[in-house]
Amino acid sequence: MEISSSTKLFLIFVFLSSFQLCKASGEVINPFTKLRFDGKNGEFRILQVADMHYGDGKTTPCKNVLPQQMSSCSDLNTTDFIFRMIHTEKPHLIVFTGDNIFGSDATDPVKSMEAAFAPAISSNIPWAAVLGNHDQESTLSREGVMKHIVGMKSTLSQLNPPDVPDIDGFGNYNLEVHGIEGSELTNKSVLNLYFLDSGDYSTVPSIPGYGWIKPSQQFWFQRTSRKLKKTYMHTSNAMKAPAPGLAYFHIPLPEYASFDSSNFTGVRQEGISSASINSGFFTTMVEAGDVKAAFAGHDHVNDFCGKLMDINLCYAGGFGYHAYGKAGWSRRARMVVASLEKTGKGGWGDVKSIKTWKRLDDEHLTTIDTQVLWSKRSAVGSVHVKLFGTGVQSKCADIVYCSFI
Repeated sequence: MEISSSTKLFLIFVFLSSFQLCKASGEVINPFTKLRFDGKNGEFRILQVADMHYGDGKTTPCKNVLPQQMSSCSDLNTTDFIFRMIHTEKPHLIVFTGDNIFGSDATDPVKSMEAAFAPAISSNIPWAAVLGNHDQESTLSREGVMKHIVGMKSTLSQLNPPDVPDIDGFGNYNLEVHGIEGSELTNKSVLNLYFLDSGDYSTVPSIPGYGWIKPSQQFWFQRTSRKLKKTYMHTSNAMKAPAPGLAYFHIPLPEYASFDSSNFTGVRQEGISSASINSGFFTTMVEAGDVKAAFAGHDHVNDFCGKLMDINLCYAGGFGYHAYGKAGWSRRARMVVASLEKTGKGGWGDVKSIKTWKRLDDEHLTTIDTQVLWSKRSAVGSVHVKLFGTGVQSKCADIVYCSFI
């Protein structure tokens, strides 16, 4: 929990450097024009960061940590956790799934965003973000928050698709991940990523609670999915099946309540805080047929993945230290790794499998709940990670640091 002096100095340097980069006037030119699988190992690695709840940095206290940790804990612990994850997992893309800042405690939302996203920016890693229900609760509107994010360095975030003028929300877009450079699929997207603004709170007086993914957004998703499938299956180097897709948004769908401890991997420690109505987006994804997993945040002490109608519905688990949590229950992050199939000629083909696991912010960044979300050969299963060569399965949900005897 304690951040070393050298790390503190590094964080301060990074923050100041990133702040100066982001202050520059004019449009930021994004060098990451195309995401692509790694030519060395055929992988594409995605780090999901949910609910940072970033405030004012070192003056913002932590929530729900052990009493002995409180005096030394702040937003900087969240920053330190991201750096540790980047160093260990070496992601090709970082996805921030909402409540990136905690607007009501952010004195200056622009500075808070710059600090929150500084690890991705300073590490020169492409990143994408969607909004949660707390990002706009400071002095910037929801649109204003997303516009600022879109203008930041190294982000692939988009305000909204330019050819859909009447879409609801701010931050509906898709990203394509292309095959390995020089392969037969070098110009094709073999993994499609969908990002949607799940809203904040209902604006309909007769409907209480949180927001939802609206019909206009679902129409955009359907049209985008059809277009990607057509390009992938009916043009040069045509493929037999659609490229797999992953969806990212903040507020869980009502279908997340379909699981219990017998049919998910992870933990469910609080209720499913979805919208009070079902707008049908899960059905829309099932009909489209390409999405293999959806990832949400919002409910910080839920971190499970459950499979329903061939779609995995996953939580990341709470990441940020200024977000509510559970004392003694480590903050965590979710990794997703898509791997390509080796071809007979020693080259690379399309996606073979998609796996996921979580890492805890403990002494060893302990890995837990490794599972296969999707496999080209439908060999879907789950495994428990064995740590330190002891043969002891990772079961660390109720302690801060896992110890094995």
